[in-house]
Amino acid sequence: MAALLLAMAASTFTGHVEAADCKSSAGPETNWQDCNKRLLMLGGSDLEGSNLVNADFTLTDLRGATLRAANLEKATLMRASLAGAVADKANFTRVEAYRGNFSDISAEGASFVSSELQRTDFSRARLTGADFEKAELGRANFHEAVLTGTRFSMANLSRANLSGAVFEGPIDFDRAFLFLTRIEGLDLSAATGLEQEQVDLACGDAATKLPAGLTVPAKWPCPADDD
Repeated sequence: MAALLLAMAASTFTGHVEAADCKSSAGPETNWQDCNKRLLMLGGSDLEGSNLVNADFTLTDLRGATLRAANLEKATLMRASLAGAVADKANFTRVEAYRGNFSDISAEGASFVSSELQRTDFSRARLTGADFEKAELGRANFHEAVLTGTRFSMANLSRANLSGAVFEGPIDFDRAFLFLTRIEGLDLSAATGLEQEQVDLACGDAATKLPAGLTVPAKWPCPADDD
């Protein structure tokens, strides 16, 4: 009897594990885990709630796609375009998205924890409540992005552009690396975790507002970054 019960339990658990179908068409709750989806035209696809863990989307067109609540953990998105996609609550943890195009994306509440996002374009993105903890964001562009409640704790924002970002209330910069980060014109008076050492490394101007107790460095404004 004990052996029978164990067999039934094992059957119950394994029955919920579905193998990825890499040849299936895009659709809600698609399972493309570990699949090669490089160099494809998937613009406008509905992949809501899909399992895209460790999938390779290098140079793939996902413009305007629906990725709401999709799991893209460890996916490769190098030079992929997610411009205008809807990815609220999506999981981008540990993705590789060097030079990715995330402009105009809606990724509210999404997780980008520990992701490689160097030179990624987040211009005009809606990132309310997004989490970039420990993300690599060197030279990323957040111009006119909505960053209300966004977390950048322990993120590398060296030479990233936050100028023109839109937000209300606090942004978390706890232990973030802000070497030559562009913060011109930003009201950071409600920012949390911001220390004088970080401000001294960043690039602001006379319009930049800092939290109480922090002072404007003598080197501001910084020279224009031509790269």
